[in-house]
Amino acid sequence: MAYWLVKSEPSVYPWEQFEKDKQTFWDGVRNYAARNNLRTMKKGEEVLYYHSNEGLEIVGIAKVVKEAYQDPSTDDERWVAVDLKPFKKLKHPVSLSVIKKDKRLANMALVRISQLSVQPVSDEEWAAIMELAQL
Repeated sequence: MAYWLVKSEPSVYPWEQFEKDKQTFWDGVRNYAARNNLRTMKKGEEVLYYHSNEGLEIVGIAKVVKEAYQDPSTDDERWVAVDLKPFKKLKHPVSLSVIKKDKRLANMALVRISQLSVQPVSDEEWAAIMELAQL
C-alpha cells in the first residue's frame, strides 16, 4: 500500500470542515506531478492531511475512497480528482519544524519539494510521522 500527503490551507479547507463534510473530492490540482500522484492513488490508501501556509503541520489522516476521475472544476481532460474521507485526527499534530529536524525525514517531499500539493510518502517516512504523532 502506498501513502500520500495532501496540502490544504486551513483558511480554505481546514481539517475540522473536512470532518464535518465526512468526505470530499480533491480537485483543482493544476500541477502535472501532483496530478500524476492523484492518478496513482488507490482506494483504501492513507493520506496525511497537511495544513499549509498557516499552521504548517500534519493534522490528520484521510483515506482514498474513490480513485482518479475527471476533475469536476474543469472541462480539461488532463486534470483529475480523487475522493477522500477523514480517518483520524492526530492528537499530536506534527509540525514542519519537527519534520525538518528529524534526519529520517530529510528526503521527504514535504522538505525537498515544498510547493508540491500532492506527494508520495515512503513507508519509512510514514512510520517516522506516526512515531512523531505518537500513534
